[in-house]
Amino acid sequence: MRIYLDNAATTPLDAEVMKVMYNVMESNYGNPSSIHAHGREARTVVERSRKTIANLLHTSPAEIFFTGSGTEADNTAIRCGIVDNNITHAITTRIEHHAVIHTLEAMQKAGAVKLSFVDVDGKGNVDYTHLEKLLRDNERSLVSLMHANNEIGTLTDIERVGAICEQYNAIFHCDTVQTMGHYPHDLGKLKVHFLVGAAHKFHGPKGVGFLYINHKIKIKPLIYGGSQERNMRGGTENVYGIAGLAKALEIAYAEMDQHREHIQGLKTYMITRLKENIPGIDFNGETDPDKSLYTILNVSFPETEMADMLLFNLDIAGISASGGSACSSGTDIGSHVLTGIGASSTRPSVRFSFSKYNTKEEIDFVIAKVRELFASPTQPSPQDRALNNV
Repeated sequence: MRIYLDNAATTPLDAEVMKVMYNVMESNYGNPSSIHAHGREARTVVERSRKTIANLLHTSPAEIFFTGSGTEADNTAIRCGIVDNNITHAITTRIEHHAVIHTLEAMQKAGAVKLSFVDVDGKGNVDYTHLEKLLRDNERSLVSLMHANNEIGTLTDIERVGAICEQYNAIFHCDTVQTMGHYPHDLGKLKVHFLVGAAHKFHGPKGVGFLYINHKIKIKPLIYGGSQERNMRGGTENVYGIAGLAKALEIAYAEMDQHREHIQGLKTYMITRLKENIPGIDFNGETDPDKSLYTILNVSFPETEMADMLLFNLDIAGISASGGSACSSGTDIGSHVLTGIGASSTRPSVRFSFSKYNTKEEIDFVIAKVRELFASPTQPSPQDRALNNV
């Protein structure tokens, strides 16, 4: 038996999405830039998908641009947003995704921008007062803050950030890769200039994403080539990937409420069972449902001699998850997120991330295996033996 609890890394492809992609691969194989019938058919698939996404996000199709990944979309927004708008100051946190931090650090190293880091607390919450101070004390800035942290799940109030950015005439880029398809995003109301999505995070295919660019912002392409994506992104479009992205997002929005209830239930159940069964357990990031992404639970386990082997042992037990620990030295390659929130460097952490396909029975199995790994040498109780036989 194998249990997949690494959905923040990537999600299984939805069967309905696969059907749509197969049909496009079989029937719409023309190049969408070609003017003949086969090309026009492929172009129709691309533009119909663009319209579907725009409608779900309450924006114009002209503001949706397809990319090869969320990382490419982040890079485009940050690099081009800074260079093409003469921005010399950028603001982010030390716990953003590497697609954001590494891009901004590279631009700072090249002398293109001065970089400031807004404070976060021990749960990963943004200090909005500090954000406002940074905006007030510097010239026009680009602010890059994610909606939900990909390691600990803590949510940022992006409506509040958007309002603050508007007050100080700042450009707001928001990485919504982890929350796209899990929360509604109304771009008709949200004050954001760039917003990012990646299909494989909501049961779509890998290798395709999109970037929303507010019509008030003008940038040049990151990738030059042909005139694809209205001269904004050279390269032949991934037609069946784009079709899969649109279908996956359509399904996600149609089933969002029921999936959120189901997945939040699993997360809450796992928190309860861990507290009942593992003395000294703790959690990294927020666990309050109103402050935390319901698909992610980052568990801080008690100190153990097998800390370095925890993920390996879970894998051997049939459980796929991810994790790590805070950096303990300048040469230690640990989680920059856990380090950024001041998490203990001696406690092993595991990120369990859920999807609509997970079940309570799977959570029970995980709890049983974790209990085995952290069991004391004393004789197990009948309750322990019953749980281990789940």
